Amino acid sequence: MQFSILVIAHRRAGHLQRLLDGVQRSSMKPQEVVIVYMDDPAPAPVESSLTVKTIHLRSLPGERGLPLARARNTAARNARTENLVFLDIDCIPSKECFAGMLRTLVSQRALVMAEPRYLRSALPAGAPPEDSKLSELSESHHARSGLPRNVPCQLHEMFWSLAFAIKSGDFSVLEGFSEEYEGYGAEDTDFAFKARESNLPVVFIRETVFHQHHGVFKPPLNHFSQIVENAQQFRHRWGTWPMEGWLAAFASMDLVAWDRAAADLEVLREPTSLQIERARSDDAY
Repeated sequence: MQFSILVIAHRRAGHLQRLLDGVQRSSMKPQEVVIVYMDDPAPAPVESSLTVKTIHLRSLPGERGLPLARARNTAARNARTENLVFLDIDCIPSKECFAGMLRTLVSQRALVMAEPRYLRSALPAGAPPEDSKLSELSESHHARSGLPRNVPCQLHEMFWSLAFAIKSGDFSVLEGFSEEYEGYGAEDTDFAFKARESNLPVVFIRETVFHQHHGVFKPPLNHFSQIVENAQQFRHRWGTWPMEGWLAAFASMDLVAWDRAAADLEVLREPTSLQIERARSDDAY
């Protein structure tokens, strides 16, 4: 069964190399890997025996943050197979991940999402260890333990774009990711809500991707303005708030006046550089 792997990238060559190493040892190999580099005209080299197509994308004048939605859409437009598998750069697919995704995609029309497991520490340089070892070194995300597995459902709010498969025709029907969301936050939930509106269910499969360890900000104060503006746009479009945990955290810090029942929010002040630095966390789960 032919399929394309689609990756958007900005630096993180080590993560990308381990992703490619994982794809290489998968039980099913893609016909191509399409990598869209965002604002990275001279990326560090990576090696693979797979067919790799690279595309370079620059932010537009006035565009804030990396063009995540536009990069994913660009990758999809440049894929030459019917079955699209999106992987975030910090994912390592398990050996049977693609087989599980494609088996589900053949049997039913759906958004198909793999199960992420988060590595507790950074991997050493070189090829990643086998799945059994990666399983020992990782744990599942606390928010995903109760999800139904391998059955179509309507829990589109639980969809994450870090590892999913979709038919190219369905991606076109949904008109891809909305490029009205700039930078970080809500564009993948918006995509999932468009899928629900088009009667495209989501299936959470048991096959795994391993999320490579890296630091994050909890809450992501480094993306404060983008999250607030994207949340407002999402609320106006869909009548509900995305990213409620982050908005609640911003409110508790008196950065925004926000109530989940309200139709809008008010920015009270920007986070200080000290607050941003104190939000830095060593893990992403």
